[in-house]
Amino acid sequence: MFVSEIFHSIQGEGELTGVPSVFIRASGCNLRCDWCDTKYASWEPEGGEMSVEAIVAKTLEYPAEHCVLTGGEPMIAKGVHELAARLRLAGRHITIETAATVAPGGIACDLASLSPKLGNSTPGNGWRERHERTRWQPEVVAAWMEGYAFQLKFVVASEEDVAEMEALLATLGRPVPRSKILLMPEGMEPRPDVLELCLGRGYRYCNRLHIELFGNTRGT
Repeated sequence: MFVSEIFHSIQGEGELTGVPSVFIRASGCNLRCDWCDTKYASWEPEGGEMSVEAIVAKTLEYPAEHCVLTGGEPMIAKGVHELAARLRLAGRHITIETAATVAPGGIACDLASLSPKLGNSTPGNGWRERHERTRWQPEVVAAWMEGYAFQLKFVVASEEDVAEMEALLATLGRPVPRSKILLMPEGMEPRPDVLELCLGRGYRYCNRLHIELFGNTRGT
């Protein structure tokens, strides 16, 4: 597997915010979000090849019971199903942070952290058409939601973004509890306007605790 980094920190986003976790960041992505904050794992993938055995051994060096498979897009990483199975055998809780463009295929997962991309993510370069074609896969999103405990995270910057999100969710053909929908402000600063959108519509506000604590730095 092509791995950008493995590190021990706290989960900074979503339902498990504050939980000590080992992060396994796969390098490589099938999208090119304009505002991506981990371009070293997507736009310009960095890292090195590691065997599943080596990744598991490194992960078990840390005391955390929670593991996070992230990226980039971990679901396109070679060996990710085997890695998740080995972590499950080791008794670890597994969160998979994915854009939900690749079906789960029975992967071991305790929390599917789904982050489908809105139109605000689309780049203005040669990746535009491919990104637009790939970013929203309702059948894939539904498969994750039906098979796993999940949370849905959307990066938003405006009321128009929330309206787009609601229109996309309506195509799933099933109700989604508003408590499972997290709005994450675009950019690195807290956004009172996004908080107001959450209060007005009943969605959860998703902060980035790791950035508050460590800044926008790798390995945190």
